[in-house]
Amino acid sequence: MKPRILGMILAGGQGSRLAPLTQKRSKPAVPFGSKYRIIDFAINNFINSGMFSVYVLTQYKAQSLTEHIQRGWRFGTFLSDYFITLVPAQMYRFEELGNAWYRGTADAVYQNMHLIENYEADYVAIFSGDHIYKMNVEHMLEKHIEARADITIAAYPMPRAQANQFGVMQVDERWRVTEFHEKVPDPPAIPGDPDTSLTSMGNYIFSRRALEELLEASISGQETGYDFGHNVIPRALSDGYHVQAYDFHKNPIPGQDRPNTYWRDVGTLDAYFEANMDLVSVNPEFDIYNPEWPLRTSSEFSPPAKFVHESEGRKGQAFNSIMAGGTIISGGTVRDSVLGRGVRTHSYSLVESCVLFDEVQVGRHSHLHRVIVDKDVVIPPGTTIGLNPDQDAERGFTVTESGVVVVPKGYVF
Repeated sequence: MKPRILGMILAGGQGSRLAPLTQKRSKPAVPFGSKYRIIDFAINNFINSGMFSVYVLTQYKAQSLTEHIQRGWRFGTFLSDYFITLVPAQMYRFEELGNAWYRGTADAVYQNMHLIENYEADYVAIFSGDHIYKMNVEHMLEKHIEARADITIAAYPMPRAQANQFGVMQVDERWRVTEFHEKVPDPPAIPGDPDTSLTSMGNYIFSRRALEELLEASISGQETGYDFGHNVIPRALSDGYHVQAYDFHKNPIPGQDRPNTYWRDVGTLDAYFEANMDLVSVNPEFDIYNPEWPLRTSSEFSPPAKFVHESEGRKGQAFNSIMAGGTIISGGTVRDSVLGRGVRTHSYSLVESCVLFDEVQVGRHSHLHRVIVDKDVVIPPGTTIGLNPDQDAERGFTVTESGVVVVPKGYVF
């Protein structure tokens, strides 16, 4: 009999480091790559892996995410094991915990253990909803079962010098986890590779029995310690559970020839901007055009993109850019940029290395360079953004360490 696996996506992230993009939405709901939301990549990983029973656990500023899931991610109503269902924080264990919202990643699952019991899951895949990557979860499950593990952690090999910002695993020669450390100054190395560490991607597969036992032991009656990385995984190791590391770089993606090595934690504005820019390179490492691994999102009934070429010197043109439906390049030039739905660039405008969200309008003779513009912003004619940091700061825009300028949603000039 085929094992029953339930997917749970942790999508309650506040995303404070992505402000102002998260001023009115949670981190997983932030638009990405012209037509997607960040959450779409986790959902697509489950669907493309043949996993059709998925709960999405939400908490902070969830309205935008709720509307996106309800509008774009629905299965037929007659298939009981085919669902993508939103699970808001609802104090389901009120008698036990009192007025407690989700207090951490593990607590979010603990408060919804009844969903796992009702589904009668054999295994539970608990994945983060705020990273950009492709992952064949079925392959990870196969390795979990083959190793007879209690827990399998998706591991991303990373240079040791960069690994101190992540949870890091110490493993033996069979990649069985022996130690787990959160953000330590001197991360342990992979056996035989002194310059590389194994960082946790925040994606786990649990055998159901182990999950139930560990959550009950780690959280029930406790006042602190509600996260998988900080609390549950170290406890599992100390209690003798079999914790296995899964090498993400060996994860096979159908239709993809190159190794599957792209994973980005877009937790800061600079990281978010660079991940968008990755999509417009000539040969992007992260390929969104693989028909064997389709990337779905909510359907918008928008018209095709349009380029208006009226006369010499007044051309609608774009280079190394991607754009969603309804966008009109009307006499302006777009280079190395990512444009959302319904964007309009007017004559003689220049947009360079920018991320424009839905329904942004760029006025005539305006010049934007390395700018993120949130939804529904009308940029007046002759405006420059991204060329004078002092001027941008005076307008109240966020300017990152690398010089990326962020214009908040609905800003009025």
